Amino acid sequence: MGMTLEAIKQAITKLPEEDQTTLAAWVAQQDARAWDKRIEEDFSEGGAGTALLEGWDAEIRAGESVSLEEFLAHRPSARKVG
Repeated sequence: MGMTLEAIKQAITKLPEEDQTTLAAWVAQQDARAWDKRIEEDFSEGGAGTALLEGWDAEIRAGESVSLEEFLAHRPSARKVG
């Protein structure tokens, strides 16, 4: 690849607006796929998130966790705008 990131940015600014929009959607799609792959890897057996899941499971078994409904019922309500 011979182009620098700066050269790519400059080339993008010269694209028609419709092509910039199409490119932005494509980049967002690539980012979402990379995120999904990372989450899948992290939370599959032996992944970086395995210890976190095991910790949660232990808390649940020990009765140290509350249900989502209970948690939501006791959190401060979001401030309403308007």
